[in-house]
Amino acid sequence: MWTADNWKDYEVIDTCGGEKLERWGQYILVRPDPQVIWNTPKTDKHWKKMNGHYHRSNKGGGEWEFFDLPEQWTIQYHHLGLSFNLKPFSFKHTGLFPEQAANWDWFSSIIKKANRPVKILNLFAYTGGATCAAAKAGAHVTHVDASKGMVGWAKENAKLSGLPETSVRWIVDDCQKFVEREIRRGNHYDAIIMDPPSYGRGPKGEIWKIETSIYPFIQLCEKLLSDNPLFFLVNSYTTGLQPAVLTYMLSTAVKANHGGHVIADEVGLPVSGNGLVLPCGASGRWEH
Repeated sequence: MWTADNWKDYEVIDTCGGEKLERWGQYILVRPDPQVIWNTPKTDKHWKKMNGHYHRSNKGGGEWEFFDLPEQWTIQYHHLGLSFNLKPFSFKHTGLFPEQAANWDWFSSIIKKANRPVKILNLFAYTGGATCAAAKAGAHVTHVDASKGMVGWAKENAKLSGLPETSVRWIVDDCQKFVEREIRRGNHYDAIIMDPPSYGRGPKGEIWKIETSIYPFIQLCEKLLSDNPLFFLVNSYTTGLQPAVLTYMLSTAVKANHGGHVIADEVGLPVSGNGLVLPCGASGRWEH
């Protein structure tokens, strides 16, 4: 398992009964987590001293309950010199998936060692965690997300992290449509990062279901790789897309054409209260 263990401003303190107890900077949140299927004693005092609690509804969705929590605050990922704006919004999210720091560390090292200009395409790029990490390492990043609000948030994070405006190209667009256009234009990238949703709809009602859409999309994106590509990263929060599935897809769609090697594994966060690790999805990595 790849563990995001370089955080200072974030930690999972404990987990119990379908929820995780987290520290985001100086604030304590309790949020639901479907992986937490165990009931263990809630001995940590923070279970009773939280700043925000997301309550799941039996009818789907849920709502936040706040106790002295600001509308927005900032945390740092000191290991790479990054800063992120956080704000609790719909469906339990804060605007950051801290377990992805394990991947940021991995590809940042590859970018720095390349010792040449590196062009990266980040698809379904959300609030720009991976974009900021790649740009901080010296790459030029094309950041694509269908949500104008998320791209705006990502721009805030890039500015907070001290990135020059010229290091990122911001695109509000459907990822599939954008990739198809880039292929027609003859553009190429040295690396591709994608964090696709389990389910979604395109601007004209097109349905994206990860189990049926992801493999053809990886095949499509492979056509955008340059003659000397560095890496291809696919993240998954869908239980059906286990590490072995990610390995198979990247091996047949990318490695078969470019050589290199593929490895996939679970991604996790250390739980400070007991020394265990909370699983948080999986990632597949192809590296030249």
